[in-house]
Amino acid sequence: ALIRGDCHTHSDWSDGGSPPLEMARACAELGHEWTVLTDHSPRLKVARGLSAERLSRQLDVVAAVNDHLGDAAGFRLLTGIEVDILEDGGLDQTEEMLALLDVRVASVHSKLAMEPDAMTRRMVRAVENPWTNVLGHCTGRLVTGNRGTRPPSRFDARTVFEACAEHGVAVEINSRPERRDPPTALLELARDLGCLFSID
Repeated sequence: ALIRGDCHTHSDWSDGGSPPLEMARACAELGHEWTVLTDHSPRLKVARGLSAERLSRQLDVVAAVNDHLGDAAGFRLLTGIEVDILEDGGLDQTEEMLALLDVRVASVHSKLAMEPDAMTRRMVRAVENPWTNVLGHCTGRLVTGNRGTRPPSRFDARTVFEACAEHGVAVEINSRPERRDPPTALLELARDLGCLFSID
């Protein structure tokens, strides 16, 4: 009952299963006050990630959804993106587009098994980016599901979470059953370091 919204959702514009209006209606029926539409960024081609041009068009769709629902629904669809964290820690979308969005979830989707020191630097640089609001599914692990399992990435969690706390970046609790990411021990560490959380 305390959940008021979700900062990480995918529509049929990338690898989700429903159009934004249908998603917004479902979220409103659940009693949410808001949901952020965070389709993938362009590098994740397997998920039909959004180029700057497609993302720009999606912003108009989000505005139309909110106009259609009106204030009476007590719900708002927010603009966003799940932006790839590149190997050097950069973000996979133009600064101009990132500046137009309400929320940006930054996630690692490639080279998940890179050496721990390099992964730590990569994640910290993304967290330090002023556009980053949420660090998504930080270990990248898969624990069940039709995609099989995948071990967690290795990185210095204390260093990454200290950067999150310093820069006001929320650590995502990704509640998809196949992810449950981060695991409990890392959640407790992030909590003890004073991190914000985004339950998605």
